[in-house]
Amino acid sequence: MGFGFMAHWYAMAVSHPYDVIWNLIGFAGQGVFGIRMLIQWLKSEQQGHSVIPISFWYCSLIGGLFSFTYVIHQGAWALVFGQGLPLPIYARNIWMIYRDRLRAAA
Repeated sequence: MGFGFMAHWYAMAVSHPYDVIWNLIGFAGQGVFGIRMLIQWLKSEQQGHSVIPISFWYCSLIGGLFSFTYVIHQGAWALVFGQGLPLPIYARNIWMIYRDRLRAAA
């Protein structure tokens, strides 16, 4: 990749900064959402059995929110349900973890 590639990215950023920001939001959402599997795998390897840490659910929720926002902005209505419907499930799992921790502490 030479200078031409970088010049293209620069020209795109200068001419359409709004689009670049939305693409960054989309990529960030997918990145955060994807990293959750790495977190789950490493934690499971560390403990020697399948584990789903709370950071998995936070990555699911945050990445899902970014992706949901992005698909709404793009008008990709076929993807809205796929990105939006799991969000309450992620939030509920986080809530249940904290609820159980409070019960165990009491």
